[in-house]
Amino acid sequence: MQHQIFNMDLPHLRTAALSLALTACAAVGPDYVAPEVALPGTFQDMGAGGLIAAPLAVSIVGGAAAADLVGWWRGFGDPTLAALVERALGEGLDVRAALERLAEARALRGIATGARLPTLDGRLDYTHARESENTPFGPFAPETDIHSLGIDAAWELDLWGRVRRSVEAADRDLEVSGLDAQAVAVSIAAETALRYVALRAFERRLELARVNVSLQEQTLAIVTSRRDAGLVGELDVAQASANLESTRSLVPTLQYGLRAAQNRLAVLVGVAPGADPELAALLAEPRPVPRVPAEVAVGVPADLLRRRPDVRRAERAYAAEVARIGVAEAERYPRLSLLGSLGLASDGLADLFESDSATSSFGPSVRWSLFDGGRLRASVDAQSARARQAEIAWEGAVLVAVEEAENALTAFTRQQERRSSLDLAAAQSRRASEVARSQYTAGLTDFQAVLVSERATAGLEDDLAVSDAEVTSALVSLYKALGGGFGGVDDGVIVAAVLADE
Repeated sequence: MQHQIFNMDLPHLRTAALSLALTACAAVGPDYVAPEVALPGTFQDMGAGGLIAAPLAVSIVGGAAAADLVGWWRGFGDPTLAALVERALGEGLDVRAALERLAEARALRGIATGARLPTLDGRLDYTHARESENTPFGPFAPETDIHSLGIDAAWELDLWGRVRRSVEAADRDLEVSGLDAQAVAVSIAAETALRYVALRAFERRLELARVNVSLQEQTLAIVTSRRDAGLVGELDVAQASANLESTRSLVPTLQYGLRAAQNRLAVLVGVAPGADPELAALLAEPRPVPRVPAEVAVGVPADLLRRRPDVRRAERAYAAEVARIGVAEAERYPRLSLLGSLGLASDGLADLFESDSATSSFGPSVRWSLFDGGRLRASVDAQSARARQAEIAWEGAVLVAVEEAENALTAFTRQQERRSSLDLAAAQSRRASEVARSQYTAGLTDFQAVLVSERATAGLEDDLAVSDAEVTSALVSLYKALGGGFGGVDDGVIVAAVLADE
C-alpha cells in the first residue's frame, strides 16, 4: 500500500483521496464492550433493622412521605436538615469547584470535536528582500517588496478514525467529570447530614449534662444538710462535690463540640463561621436528633453498578482508555489532508487588489511514518496496558462499593440493637438512682449507693444520646454507600450526558 500511494500521479491521488473520504474505513482499535462482574443476589445483613431488599425507585417506606435515594435527606422529616443539605449542594465550594472541572471537560471535548472540521487561517504578509553584494548576482539583483494577503485552509480526512476515537475518549472524559461532580455531591450531602446529626447530638448531651448537674447539686445540698445535722461525715460531702464537678466539667467540652459542628456546617454551605446571622439562628434553634424511618429499602448489590458515581466513573474511565487505543493505533497509518489557499500578492500596495494579483493553490498531502524505531507500536502497547489498568480499577471500585455497602448495613443494624439495649439500661439506671437517693434521704443506705447510681445514670444517658446519633449517622453512611444524593447537583450536562443510560 505504501508503494502504491507514493507512486500515484496527482490526478489519481485526488481521486483516491475523495474516494477514501466518502467511504472511510471503520475506526481502528477495539470497540468498547462494557465489563461484567459477578455479584451476590442480595446483601448479607438483611431482615433486621427495618431493611428490605426493595427496588430503589422508592427507597424509604414509612414516615411522613416517601423519598428515593436522590433526596434521602428529606425522608428524615427534618426541614432544617433538608435546607442545609440542599444549600450545601447549591452553594458549597466543593460542589462549585466540581462543576468548574466539569466545564473544563466540556471545553476540552469541544477541542476534540473541532478536529472534525477544516481549519481556515487568514494571513497578511509584507516582505522586503535584498541580496548580498558578495554573491555573483547580488550587485545586479534589485531590492523587492512583496505584499500579500489570503486565506489558507486545511482538512484532515479521518480515514482511520483517529479523530473519531479522540472525540469518543473526550465524551467519556466528560462523563467522568460529570460523575466526579456526582461523587462530590454524594460526599457533601452525607457530610452535611453527619455534621448536623453531630450538632443535635451535642445539643442533647449538653442538655442532659446540665440536668445531671442540677440533680447532683440537689444531692450535694441534701448531703450537706445531713452533715450539718451530724448524720453523715465530711467524706459524703467531698464525694458528692467531686461527682458534681466531674459532671460539670463535661459542659465546656460539649459546648466546644457544638460550636465546632456549627462552624463546620457554615463552611459546608460556603460561608465563614458567624458571617451569616440567618444560618446562625437556624442552627441555634434546638431540635432533636433526626430519627430513622421505620423501613429502609436498600435494593441489591447489582444496583451499586448504576447508582454509585465512583463505580460508574471507573467504568467510563475504562471506556475512555479503550478509545485512546484507537487514537494510538491510527497514528501508525497514513494521514491524508486536503490543503488549499486563496490570496493576493503584489510588489506594491497599489496593485494588490487587481485581478492579476490573485493566487491560489490546492492539493492533497499524505504523511506516513515509515520508520520510527517501534515507537508507535510501543505507544499502542502502552495504551493497551493503561486500558487494562482502568479495567482492573473498575473491578476494584465494584468490590470496594460492595464492601462499603455491606459494612454500612451491618453498622446500621448493630447500632439499632445497641441503642435498644442502652435505652433499657438508662431507664433502669434512672429508676435505681431515684430509689438510692430516696433511701439515702431516709437514712436506709449509705452515700456510696447514691454516688454509684448517679454516675451510672449520667454515663448511660450520655451513651444513649450518642447512640441515637450513631444510629442516624449509620443510616446516612448507608445512603452514601448506596450512592444516594447525586441528584442534588443541577447541571444539564450531568443529566443529559451522564445520567442517561447508554
